[in-house]
Amino acid sequence: MERQFPANPFARYADDGVVHCRSEAQARELKARLDERFGECGLTLHPQKTRVVCCRVNKSLGKDVHKQFDFLGYCFRPRLVRRRAGGMFVSFTPAISPRAAKRLRAEVRRWQLHCRTPASVQELAQWSNPVIRGWLNYYGAYNRSALIPLARHIDWHLLKWVKTKYRKRGRSWRRARRWLGQVAHHQPVLFAHWRLAAPFPAE
Repeated sequence: MERQFPANPFARYADDGVVHCRSEAQARELKARLDERFGECGLTLHPQKTRVVCCRVNKSLGKDVHKQFDFLGYCFRPRLVRRRAGGMFVSFTPAISPRAAKRLRAEVRRWQLHCRTPASVQELAQWSNPVIRGWLNYYGAYNRSALIPLARHIDWHLLKWVKTKYRKRGRSWRRARRWLGQVAHHQPVLFAHWRLAAPFPAE
């Protein structure tokens, strides 16, 4: 890349990489050259992951040209973006990828918060906040609002914890929502993801 394509910026991490091209024709030529070079080294490009993606919005595309790609846990695709002066427009921007979001939700399920009933809500926050804060810092660098569904998922597991811990008071979801809403009202930054979106209004 540095010797033969110095004008094409590229980013690489482990065995994943992204190369920027100025046109579809240039991208196809570069893909063919990379495939040839990899073959000389006894390697092959991944047939599904190696593809040409158009990053220009509202541009006519070829049949095998894709409109989005995933890289380092982000999905790059056209999205609605708010202008600083107001109004919305479509731009090719990154946000947490569906695959990464699914992996984080699975991690939250593995926590089994509803089984941690001996802990107080403050202890639960102290235990989980370092991990949640790391997720927010990494995946929230772009389009932070895309993490709101993950925050809601965490809150749902907190509701299960409330129902299990205080089961003698009843198993009502409404009571659990009211209790958690009151906690958030008095301690709005107790859990790291509450800075992104408050769970429930206090009743």
